[in-house]
Amino acid sequence: MVGKRVYLVLLENYFMERFLIADDHEIFLYALKQILLRSFPDAQIESVQNAEELLKKVMEQEWDVVITDISMPGRSGLEILHQIRQSFPKLPVLVLSMHPEELYAVRVIKAGGSGYLKKDIPPHEFINAINRVLMGKKYITASIAEQLAYSVEHDSKNNPHTNLSNREFEIAKLLASGISLTEISGKLSLGITTVSTYRSRIMKKLNLKTNAELTLYAIEHKIL
Repeated sequence: MVGKRVYLVLLENYFMERFLIADDHEIFLYALKQILLRSFPDAQIESVQNAEELLKKVMEQEWDVVITDISMPGRSGLEILHQIRQSFPKLPVLVLSMHPEELYAVRVIKAGGSGYLKKDIPPHEFINAINRVLMGKKYITASIAEQLAYSVEHDSKNNPHTNLSNREFEIAKLLASGISLTEISGKLSLGITTVSTYRSRIMKKLNLKTNAELTLYAIEHKIL
């Protein structure tokens, strides 16, 4: 009997979904947990509030789906996505963000993400995305598919910012928002010299000279 109970417990754990959520807003984390538990009442759900904790948890335990914000303290969700992909290429990672699809969706998919969802997505559509990636598929909306197709032929020519690395793109956004090199250094845990080097690369790739020009560029291309 004892052996049978152990077997049943192991079987139950095997089929129990394991979700890891990363977001720096506790209320949002709570809401996501409740939505998940309505569809997966026996699920194991853990949460973290920054990129470093997320990476640590991914390395320590097995997960069925990772759900992460793109903007958190420390390293960006895009950087963490890249690191997860290197160690666990088959682990589904859904990115949730307040930013519009046209700003990050293509970057996320190209970086190996399983899907990109706006934070105002209806709960039923969020669960649809979860079920899809649990089956090993991508969650790609029609608009994201269109952006991916367009980017193949046009982005590099018409939108030079698509040539920026993910880290350069993050720093470009912060600079365009009027944040100083010192503040960016603290926010991203980078040396100020490193941030300055990134700024130089950004300006060269975008053919710009001043932060004011970068701000105008960001507004024109709807990056801000």
